[in-house]
Amino acid sequence: QVQLVETGGGLVQAGDSLRLSCAASGRTFSTMGWFRQAPGKEREFVAAINWSWSGGRTYYADSVKGRFTVSRDNAKNAVYLQMNSLKPEDTAVYYCAASYSDLGSRSLSRGAYTYWGQGTQVTVSS
Repeated sequence: QVQLVETGGGLVQAGDSLRLSCAASGRTFSTMGWFRQAPGKEREFVAAINWSWSGGRTYYADSVKGRFTVSRDNAKNAVYLQMNSLKPEDTAVYYCAASYSDLGSRSLSRGAYTYWGQGTQVTVSS
């Protein structure tokens, strides 16, 4: 059974940094991504990384470009989200998502992912 387990959330102040991790069981995923959901809002795309024998490609939401960095360790079947210069509007539950397909531009689409983690809370105080 495939499992995605997120860790690293917490309560921080504006301007601080956090690093989220997502460990996956099973075989290596081609696409791994991060989404977030704030109270009363829909789940939204944050970042994603594809991997193939020809290399990898990353995607970011405009709201996090320049502040967040997504990376992966294929040997560990894990994906990470380094979040710097955090803002109160980054407060949300962050979810890891994965697909065995190389999603390409569909990496931004919530519906393209097959597997999801349970989420980890990130709270940024002002």
